[in-house]
Amino acid sequence: MKTGIKTILVGILLLLLLASAGCARRRDPKDGYVLFYVNKEGTKTVYVPYEPEKEVDSMSTREMIEDMLAKLGENPESLEYKRPLAGDIQLMSYKLEGGQLQLTFSSDYSQMDNVTEVLCRASYVRTLMQVKGVENISFYVGDTPLLDAKGNPVGIMTAESFIENPGEQINSIQTAKITLYFANAKGDGLVSEVQECHYNSNISMEKLVMERLLIGPLGNEGRATIPTGTKLVSVSVLDGVCFVNLDNGFLNQNYDIEEGVVIYSIVNSLAELPNVNKVQLSVNGDTSITYRESFSLGTVYERNLDYVNASESSGQ
Repeated sequence: MKTGIKTILVGILLLLLLASAGCARRRDPKDGYVLFYVNKEGTKTVYVPYEPEKEVDSMSTREMIEDMLAKLGENPESLEYKRPLAGDIQLMSYKLEGGQLQLTFSSDYSQMDNVTEVLCRASYVRTLMQVKGVENISFYVGDTPLLDAKGNPVGIMTAESFIENPGEQINSIQTAKITLYFANAKGDGLVSEVQECHYNSNISMEKLVMERLLIGPLGNEGRATIPTGTKLVSVSVLDGVCFVNLDNGFLNQNYDIEEGVVIYSIVNSLAELPNVNKVQLSVNGDTSITYRESFSLGTVYERNLDYVNASESSGQ
């Protein structure tokens, strides 16, 4: 292949990767709000326009949440779709703290079959993540966090946990186990944690890894390394190098955790993927920054397991 044509094709591929990595986390309110229900066959979610009794601009975050929850709990007018909760299962309460919305369901929620439960979860998450002020959502059954079919915590979900695609079927939701590295209790080393994740096939694995690092560990052994509130701008892989672009929140300092632990938490987690050999970090696209005083973002980093405490590794 001629050099010029090859360069153009590589450029197009990189643009496509960046475009997919920059997928919106929630529907644009300009497009109108919607409610997600389940189709009558129980194979996918469908959405209908959301028309609250009050003007949306005049509603508080809690008012919108309560109104949406009330509508999702009712039987829809059309027989072509049904409410997410099956039978007599009830939503018992909700709690919103620091952008995290916790939904608590009655104990019989756990009796739903796997397909019905995932569709129910997708309906609630997709609907409520449209609300300004809701950054992520967790499910509880009684006083216990929701567990998946294998007994592992489902954890915190966002709109990207269930990407909206026309005609999306339930079999497009896949499961994978990924190895992540978090800080140990002292902040001077790394511990590994294996998480089982439900994700849509349209989400790249490198993006899934970064989203899970931003959420933090599910177990009690590790500590999150990336500062709270940091946003992932984009992530892409080209020729084995993973390019991770974070916003300014990444520069917020947490001196309880050593700078090398922060850097290699990201690098080692991504290097677990078969298509990633090296990682380059940037902040809003700028690689000229030195993280704290030791780590230049202009450097392309490789896996470094010297920080890992194997004895403190955990499987989730």
